[in-house]
Amino acid sequence: MRHSIPVSATSEAPRLKALLRLLSRSKEAMVGTAVILLVAATAVFAPFLTGDPLRQDLSVSLQPPGWMPGGDLRHPLGTDVLGRDQLSRLIYAARVSLVVGLVSVVVACVVGVPVGLLSGFLGGRIDSVLMRLADIQLSFPMILLALTIVALLGPSLTNVIITIGITSWVPYARIVRSTVLSLKGQPFVEAARAIGCGTVRILTKHLLPNAWAPVIIVATLQVGRAIIMESSLSFLGLGVRPPTPTWGGILADGRTFIFAAWWLAVPAGLAILITVLGVNLLGNGLRYLIDPRLRVEGLQ
Repeated sequence: MRHSIPVSATSEAPRLKALLRLLSRSKEAMVGTAVILLVAATAVFAPFLTGDPLRQDLSVSLQPPGWMPGGDLRHPLGTDVLGRDQLSRLIYAARVSLVVGLVSVVVACVVGVPVGLLSGFLGGRIDSVLMRLADIQLSFPMILLALTIVALLGPSLTNVIITIGITSWVPYARIVRSTVLSLKGQPFVEAARAIGCGTVRILTKHLLPNAWAPVIIVATLQVGRAIIMESSLSFLGLGVRPPTPTWGGILADGRTFIFAAWWLAVPAGLAILITVLGVNLLGNGLRYLIDPRLRVEGLQ
């Protein structure tokens, strides 16, 4: 006997044409996607766009941007105290920020989504224990917890990703838990039980697909948060080890010369601002697209 449970318990899956129509109506999602694609393309094709970010030339130390008096067009954003090209460092630093943002969100989802599924579906003592653990983690300031973990593990790209991932699982767990609590008593779940589906199949095939929409929205917004946290850790000297360029590290190097050589810090700050803004715009746009009321309007 064939058995098929729809992903949504109340409506059919939206048609591709309707989704494209809604996407064209969401300027936030379009702008955010454009910004993220631009940053990602710049990071991926960095070797073809600029030179070696680690190359030092003390003869051009603290050279201003190319358009300023005393500048050189070979260094459009100037050079740092060691004569390294600021544009090259800025572009290569985007690689670190994007990798940390994306991979740490995956780590957080891998931890938080199963916790939310088990907590909401099993309930009882398991739910109480898991949610109390979430409350305990939320009682600590996130940056303080991250600083403590990185200080214990040591600064490195891998440790930064692990730290941000394991300190960010709570939102995913709570969102998935609330979705499971609202759906586990629905008729389609009871029907799955009646035909002999086990707990694992019910969780993965019938409940989890209904939680992906809010999880994707939160994950998109959390990418921006992860980028800010990585920049903060690098700024404090607990992020990726030098000489690997990071936006936070560039900010830390430039703070001493902020009044004499503003080009050391301002471009990195703008890069963080623009990237996080693009991520947030995409997240808000996705929330608009996935909102059930707006979906119904788009399908009419």
